[in-house]
Amino acid sequence: MFQRILRILDLIIYVLLAILLLTASNPISNEPTGRARAYTRPIEFDYVRWSVDAALLKLQSAATGLPSYLNPEARKQAVMEYLFITERVLQGEDQLNRIYADPAITDKEAASAHLRAEMDALYQRQQQLAPLAESILQEQVSAVLAELDLTSGGQPIPPVLYHSSAVPMGLIVSPRDHIEQLTNISVQPNLSVDQQATLEDQVDEALDVSSLVVPIGGVGVYPTMVMRATNLPWLLDTIAHEWAHNFLTLRPLGFLYDSTPKLRTMNETTASIVGGEVGTLTMQRFYPELVDASSPPLQLASGKPASPNPKDDPPVFDFRAEMHETRVTTDELLAEGKIEEAEAYMESRREIFWQNGYAIRKLNQAYFAFYGAYADVPGGAAGEDPVGPAVRTLRVQSDSLADFVKRISWMTSFEQLQEAIQ
Repeated sequence: MFQRILRILDLIIYVLLAILLLTASNPISNEPTGRARAYTRPIEFDYVRWSVDAALLKLQSAATGLPSYLNPEARKQAVMEYLFITERVLQGEDQLNRIYADPAITDKEAASAHLRAEMDALYQRQQQLAPLAESILQEQVSAVLAELDLTSGGQPIPPVLYHSSAVPMGLIVSPRDHIEQLTNISVQPNLSVDQQATLEDQVDEALDVSSLVVPIGGVGVYPTMVMRATNLPWLLDTIAHEWAHNFLTLRPLGFLYDSTPKLRTMNETTASIVGGEVGTLTMQRFYPELVDASSPPLQLASGKPASPNPKDDPPVFDFRAEMHETRVTTDELLAEGKIEEAEAYMESRREIFWQNGYAIRKLNQAYFAFYGAYADVPGGAAGEDPVGPAVRTLRVQSDSLADFVKRISWMTSFEQLQEAIQ
C-alpha cells in the first residue's frame, strides 16, 4: 500500500510537470507558424484539456491497482477483450459514416438508430475495459524496459503512461524550394477530406508553401496519446515509441527536438528504434502464441542500405524502393531550382503509387518533410538523408539498446553523432 501511494505521488508530480510544460509550449506567432495558425486556430486540438482528462484517468487507475490482482492469463484475456471491443467500435463508426455519407439514404437517423444503440453499448464497455487494458500494457512495456536497463531503480523515468483516443492530425508545412518541416500544427481528428484539402489550399496560397494534413499514430504528450488500434504489435511498438519521446524530452536530444531538421530526424529515428525493439520483445515475452512462428528473430537495423537477396523473388512493387527513388529525384530537381518540374514529377509518381494500390492523397514537399524523419529502416521517404543511417549505425555499434539510447540522448548536434560512429 505504501509503495502504491508513493507511485501515485510520483505520477501526480510527473503529470503536473508535463501539463506546465505543455501550457508553456504553445506555438509563438512567428513566421511561418504564426501565419499558418491564422487558418487553424478554430480547429486546433486542445492538448491541455486532453492531458488533464487523461491524467485524471491514470491517477484513478493507479489508485485501484487492479492489474496486480490478476494472474497473467486473466491479464491477457482483458487485453484481448479490449482489442476485440475496439475493433467493433471502429467498424461501427465506419458503418455510421457510410450511412451519413450515402445520398440514397434520406432518413439517416432512422437508418442508423439500431447501429447507434449498439455503438452506445460498445462505447460503455470500451470505457470500462480501457483503464485496465492500458494499465496492463503499461506494466508489460515497463517490465521489458527494466530488463533492458532503461530504468532508474527498476522504474522507467518517466513512468510508462498512455491513453488511447482519437488522435489529432498534423498540418505539416514545408518550403517549396526544398524539403524541410517548418511547422507541425495539430488539428482536430475529425476533419473531412474536403476540409483537409481546403485548409491546405488556403495555407499554400497565403504562404507560397507546400502543406499537407497527415494522420498521426501517437503524440508524446504526458500521458502519451496513442491512436485507437486493434493491432497489438503496432500498439506495443507505439506505446514504447512515445515513451521514448518522453524519455528524450528530459535530455538534450529531446529538448532540442525542433531546433534543426537533423535533430528531429535523430529524435524520431531513435524513438522508432526503441519502439520496434521494445514492442517486439514485449510480444515475445507476454504474447508468444501471437508471434508468427515464421517471423525472423529480432535484428538490429543496419546502417547500410538493404541489399536484395538474389534467392528471393523481387516484389511486384517495392514501395520503399520506389519512394526512395521519388525522394532522391525530387531533391535533385529542387536543388537545381526546378520547383514546378519537381511538383509535376511528384504528382506523376503519386499516380504510379495509386495504380499499385497505395492511396496517397497528395505527394509533395510536406509529405517528405514529415515521413522522411522516420528513418529507422533503410530507404523510403528519407531518400539520401545521412541522418537515419548514422543513427542506425550507432545502434549497431552500441553494446545494447540502453547503451545506444543513453549515448544519443545527450547529443546536441548531428556532428556529435558523426564523431561517435567514426
